Amino acid sequence: MAKLAMRTKWLLGWAACATLAAMPAMAQQRNNDPAPTPVAAASVERVAAPKLLIVISVDQFSADLFAQYRTQFRGGLDRLARGVVFPSAYQAHGATETCPGHSVILTGNYPAHTGIIANNWYDLSLSRDDRRVYCSEDPTIAGTSSRSGQYQTTTANLMMPTLGDYMKDANGASRVISIAGKDRAAIMMGGHHADEMWWLAPTGLASLPGRTPSEFVARLSSAVAANINTARPDLEVPAQCAALNHAVDIGDGKSVGAGHLGREAGNFRGFMASPEADASVLAVGAAMQAQYHLGQGAGTDLLILGLSATDYVGHGYGPGGVEMCLQMAALDRELGDFFARMDATGIDYAVALTADHGGHDLPERNRENAIGEAARVAPGLDADSLSDQIKAELGMQAFSGPLLYSDGPFGDYYYARGLSAADRARVEAAVMRILRANPQVETVMTAAEVAAVPISTRSPELWTIAERLRASYYPGRSGDFLVVLKPRITPIAHPGNGYVATHGSVWDYDRRVPLLFWRRDMAGFEQPNAVRVADLAPTLAGLIGLNIDPARFDGHCLDLLSGPSSSCPTR
Repeated sequence: MAKLAMRTKWLLGWAACATLAAMPAMAQQRNNDPAPTPVAAASVERVAAPKLLIVISVDQFSADLFAQYRTQFRGGLDRLARGVVFPSAYQAHGATETCPGHSVILTGNYPAHTGIIANNWYDLSLSRDDRRVYCSEDPTIAGTSSRSGQYQTTTANLMMPTLGDYMKDANGASRVISIAGKDRAAIMMGGHHADEMWWLAPTGLASLPGRTPSEFVARLSSAVAANINTARPDLEVPAQCAALNHAVDIGDGKSVGAGHLGREAGNFRGFMASPEADASVLAVGAAMQAQYHLGQGAGTDLLILGLSATDYVGHGYGPGGVEMCLQMAALDRELGDFFARMDATGIDYAVALTADHGGHDLPERNRENAIGEAARVAPGLDADSLSDQIKAELGMQAFSGPLLYSDGPFGDYYYARGLSAADRARVEAAVMRILRANPQVETVMTAAEVAAVPISTRSPELWTIAERLRASYYPGRSGDFLVVLKPRITPIAHPGNGYVATHGSVWDYDRRVPLLFWRRDMAGFEQPNAVRVADLAPTLAGLIGLNIDPARFDGHCLDLLSGPSSSCPTR
């Protein structure tokens, strides 16, 4: 692991010293969203606001991972684990994917209000051949396709303002910078008015259309690209990871569980599934802090960092093997180096760290661990297979194109638009009969059934499946019906294309994540009761004294202080 520290620390050290004049803020409108409504001043003693907020998302960092490795942390995660700890924070909604989860973190709202119902949804009214819409793309641009990866990014699909948007509304001098491994993480957390928004790409750094990199950003991008294009040997396995270092057979002569995160030069996916991806994001973040003098202006600034390597490791190897152990150790160390860099600035900064969703291990390893119900989804639940089966049953082979559309064998399904009312009724009856008889399906709900469910105000661990689905339901984007697989059914029939395990379910292993806060001299404590990731944005708004109507959030302010002082407008 020492070799990894040596090969990534140079980027952090160099980047934090780079300087260039700040770029002007974006002037893009926020979907005509109304300005924040002030609330009455609180009648409690308030502490001074920190000069810099640092919000970190660790993609697929489940509450289970945090608990498993907590005693091994010695760096940045150890620091956070000694702050204010909520070990059971819920991404309360049912669609526990990257884009919806990141849309919650800094809006303080569920996907039912952010409009980000999944990583992908279908818009059958589109004129282009590819009717699937990626959450961060503009599907109206001619010649684009989400499936091919040839799309133009946009912030327009996010239907709510973020904390950064509120901050810039209240004080135009506040700077908001969003850096992430994935475009959807940078966009969904950065919001509509970020001063800088960049994510990792095979060529270095990428951004929204029209964002021409300055000389400063171009140098950062070149440094990241050089890292991507350099081969890396396997990492050394430390003693704490040795017991997990054994292969698990996944079929077709392939295995996971004994990979050590080495990669060939230019292998971007291998780079993203290595600790160097997170180190690069942290390095660029440190450079941006130095360049823009974040935390040294008249107001509070916001630095957003989306760390994606844990998700790539989880998908590629499963979260239960040596690969994840190596990633957790490296993440802890890289965060420690980053915080040391921030400490050296002397700035009063506060940190919040959470995740967009959790994750579940691959069924082959689960069965080794005597979790007998774990299995891969059987063929036949995807929209194309169901369409073929129903066409044959109903004698509808003459219908052009599929009867159903979906992005996988669970979640949102859509009926073809060309169906007559009578044919749609026949198709609906057939699909409900087939799905409800499937032994791997927990439940199927129509859009009307989901829409009729009130958005729950109960503690999130008590929510029914219907309430979880409702928190992800957005009319016009959500499917005509939604399919929920039973617990521990992995919706990947055949491991391949770098995916052996995943997330996205309504079950708590995908919903529960840690929520951690730290500030110098803040007394640490742990609250074991359930909270929500949607609580993060109103909590930080309270911490910096940004008065926003509480009705603007699905979450609530969590008081990070005790005694006569409060970090919330009201208690």
